[in-house]
Amino acid sequence: MASKSEFMNSTIGAGSSFEGKFYISGSLRIDGKFEGEIKTDDELVVGVTGKVKTDIIAKSVVIAGTVIGNIRAEEEVKLLETGKVLGDIMAPSISIQKGVVAHGSIIITGGHKKDPKKVIEDAYAGSSSSSKSDN
Repeated sequence: MASKSEFMNSTIGAGSSFEGKFYISGSLRIDGKFEGEIKTDDELVVGVTGKVKTDIIAKSVVIAGTVIGNIRAEEEVKLLETGKVLGDIMAPSISIQKGVVAHGSIIITGGHKKDPKKVIEDAYAGSSSSSKSDN
């Protein structure tokens, strides 16, 4: 699984368990078990053996393991074929590979700062030429 970050700032290794608050400047990879709070200004990777029970806030998120909790990313969320998510996902871009198991809402913001529901309603209410200029 290729990561945007050449170097992972922190890792919770396979067989390890961590419970609590994890606020990190830099990237984080979880191959063990984590319960609590996670917030990073960089990439969060949940590896195939990773099990996470928390709400995630990160720049980008890659899920190959199991996540119970909501995911919010500034840039993108990638759900790899072994990924399992129970929770809502919100990001400008979301990719989902065949084999993923997920239950929850998915909100794709497309990079808009406005509420995605409002963007869609405005596009529907306006003419086709005005909806193109809103992007």
